[in-house]
Amino acid sequence: MSAAEAIPTQRIALVLQYLGTHFHGWQRQPHQRTVQEELEKVMFQHFQRPVGVYAAGRTDAGVHAAGQVAHFDASGSIPPEKWAAVLNNSLPKDIVVLGSAAVDFHWHARFSALWRRYRYTIYTDRQPNLFVRPFAWHYYYAPLDSSLIQAALNQLLGRRHLAAFHRAGSQRQHSWVEVQAARCDRIGPFLQIEVQANGFLYGMMRLLVGMLVQVGRGERSLENFEQIWTNESRELVKYAAPAHGLCLLRVGYPESPFPAAVWWHDTMPQFLLNPLAGADCPGVEEGQPSTAN
Repeated sequence: MSAAEAIPTQRIALVLQYLGTHFHGWQRQPHQRTVQEELEKVMFQHFQRPVGVYAAGRTDAGVHAAGQVAHFDASGSIPPEKWAAVLNNSLPKDIVVLGSAAVDFHWHARFSALWRRYRYTIYTDRQPNLFVRPFAWHYYYAPLDSSLIQAALNQLLGRRHLAAFHRAGSQRQHSWVEVQAARCDRIGPFLQIEVQANGFLYGMMRLLVGMLVQVGRGERSLENFEQIWTNESRELVKYAAPAHGLCLLRVGYPESPFPAAVWWHDTMPQFLLNPLAGADCPGVEEGQPSTAN
């Protein structure tokens, strides 16, 4: 490959899914299998040179993604919309690219994003379910009151300093988060917690869900929950929910480079279904979120 051919001629945005089960998170790490590493290995095979792939969110080990967004700079003549098929031909079975599109060189998967939305799924039936296990925390130790969890989530709406839910080891210099939407839904044995924010702190969702479960079982009052996060009492937040119940649903931009059918469609399996009722799985109603930072 000549030097001229190696000069990037276009920036390609990707929307992708991955099963986090056998990944040590998104970000490349020595001696660990990561999503970024697998994508960059395929890029190296194609370009015969290192090509960086940058994501909207650095999901932790074991966390899934239904609509992660990433970008890379490409050279050559492959049309932008064809990159999804090109990559899927070489990627491992636990990663799939749903779509690809051209974006401007100033566009960045992480820094251009206005919001991210995560969902945490809890399965509360005493009977284990093999087909649910990879995507939900099997929690059957005590009943969980979804109305109490929703009331706790309502406290977090707005611009909040959430140092109580910020794990050590992050390079982020502050703990301010704009929580744009938060909801808890329950049908039968399935409880799902969704939070949308302009950004998420390191370990935030899993620490938050761990404490919301304590609220839902009546172990902590709503007043105590509020005191903990407003007083930034990180030492009282001791339990993180298991990683496999968490999924990055989607990422929002001022103008999405992808068709709505690709990036907005809910591709995470919906377990909020009562099979005895024979009803269709209810959809999640979402309006376009606030873009305040």
